[in-house]
Amino acid sequence: MSTTAVVFALIGAFMVGFSAASVFFKAKWVVEPMVEYGVPRAWWNWLGLAKAAGAAGLVAGVFVPAIGVAAAIGIALYFTGAVITVLRAKSYAHVAFPVIYAAPAVVALALGFSG
Repeated sequence: MSTTAVVFALIGAFMVGFSAASVFFKAKWVVEPMVEYGVPRAWWNWLGLAKAAGAAGLVAGVFVPAIGVAAAIGIALYFTGAVITVLRAKSYAHVAFPVIYAAPAVVALALGFSG
């Protein structure tokens, strides 16, 4: 795994982990948009758990590339769903945020966890 891929994987893990913590601690900048988008409160902890698992998977992927690949794909799919949710809520100004959170994991995946 290249040094650049490791750096992007760890940056992605930090960002997605921060996003997970923001859900768990119900940070105002996360909770208010989720309410606006119509995300059921019953889902919030599960969504935070998915993000936390993705972050942990990116870190593990530095040592076990297959886990990193799975985590990066999961993060990309998760944040694709977030983009769709934001678009369905017609909150177009917020579309960039899930893209920004997904970007480092996608870059790490593109750079390759195996080489």
